[in-house]
Amino acid sequence: MVDPDNQTSHLVAPVLEQLERGSGPFSSLIQQLTQIVGKNSLLYDADELLVYECDGYIVDKSAPDIVVFPTSTEQISSIVKICNQFNVPFLARGAGTSLSGGCLPIGGGVMIVLTRMKQILEINLRDRYAIVEPGMVNLHLTNALKGTGYHYAPDPSSQGSCTIGGNIATNSGGPHTLKYGVTTNHVLGLEAVLPDGSVINLGGPTAETPGYDLHGVYVGNEGTFGICTKAIVRLTRDPEAHRTMLAVFQTISDATRAISEIIAAGIIPSALEMMDQGIIQAIEEAFHFGFPLDAGAVLLIEVDGLEIALDEEARRIIEICNAHNVREIQRADTPEERMLIWKSRKQAFGAIGRLSPSYCTQDGVVPRTRLPEILEFIEATSQKYGMRIVNVFHAGDGNVHPILLFDERDQDQIQQVMEASEEILSKCLELGGSVTGEHGIGVEKINFMSRIFNETDLSQMEKVRNIFNPRQICSRDKVLPPHGEESQAAVTLSHPGRRAPH
Repeated sequence: MVDPDNQTSHLVAPVLEQLERGSGPFSSLIQQLTQIVGKNSLLYDADELLVYECDGYIVDKSAPDIVVFPTSTEQISSIVKICNQFNVPFLARGAGTSLSGGCLPIGGGVMIVLTRMKQILEINLRDRYAIVEPGMVNLHLTNALKGTGYHYAPDPSSQGSCTIGGNIATNSGGPHTLKYGVTTNHVLGLEAVLPDGSVINLGGPTAETPGYDLHGVYVGNEGTFGICTKAIVRLTRDPEAHRTMLAVFQTISDATRAISEIIAAGIIPSALEMMDQGIIQAIEEAFHFGFPLDAGAVLLIEVDGLEIALDEEARRIIEICNAHNVREIQRADTPEERMLIWKSRKQAFGAIGRLSPSYCTQDGVVPRTRLPEILEFIEATSQKYGMRIVNVFHAGDGNVHPILLFDERDQDQIQQVMEASEEILSKCLELGGSVTGEHGIGVEKINFMSRIFNETDLSQMEKVRNIFNPRQICSRDKVLPPHGEESQAAVTLSHPGRRAPH
């Protein structure tokens, strides 16, 4: 985790040169960027920049000096070349839904916001792919495919706002990851602007391309390899039928044991989600779905596939849940009922605002059989710090999302959140898991990298990154801990009024 009292010591490169605001190089930089995108596609007033000082990880904040809104690959290439000319760091941002500080502009610089690049360029149903721009909202692609018999499988919980480019950067998952895989399993190819401004194409619309799987290497780079400007994504045939159920349990332990036995029985649900009592109460207060407020946990279970097989799979799942003291099981008998059940899951995070002014969502992974242990540890951590923690997560693959509730206006609470988060993630490692399943490393978990990987591992990762980003000018100080002299060359812009990081 990032220490808020010592952030600059390991994240911000020493200032070797200052570009003065209002004259000289800064003015020239603004002028050249304006020539590329126009004056209505550029922000540099301090009050306007505050909107971009953080992503969904609100614990750390650092505003950019300039925000630019390109509309084409050519504009992005030109912007990146200008940043190189002035030796100014830059990074891309989509919807800002990252939960690990992935689009935090460490030390300022130029933020390239991709939300105006949101077009579907091609849908090819015969060959089962679509080509989209990086600012395309995930759900908008889903909606565009309705009625075609195909869909784009990755569906993060922030599907209604997150972008395809951001999904590619973090290799996002979602509720249907258990059966259909994460983003990298559904990206066939992409176009990207490298950190020197050159444009490359990796992969292509066919399932197999000769040579190395470079687009596979690119997915999940968290912005450190450049900026994705187009994506060729795989379309998946819609399943013939679904069976969707809500299983209500008295205790979390009963629910987690049922999860393990469902998977052990050879059943691979398309989704297997858990919500604990805290999040159930928030959802019920917000949306009135009819959840029992005294339930310890609720499982959302969905199987899909051929109609002929699903009733038997659903019967076996119900049998397993009954063996683990399920209180009741609700089945969706119509598409409308299914959508209502999914709405309860998808809107869980939106309901948290009723519980707390601020929250921090963690993203640990443990083996499924260790879910009871990590959930007990989370509860003990909640009691230790006197902090409310609620849980909603992808239980089928052991990806836990404890949500720590706090008030960001209280510095003591921020410190407690960081300490509690570190303890929870450390416990995930102790149980044989990882510190991230889909949110990425960003800046939040950068200090964990040396605990997960040895020096040789980190050195090899640096070599791969440096092939794409040798000057460390693009999305600097992300994913890998600073090492040696790296990240020392980029300029930090002088910007009066920029808010200091927490």
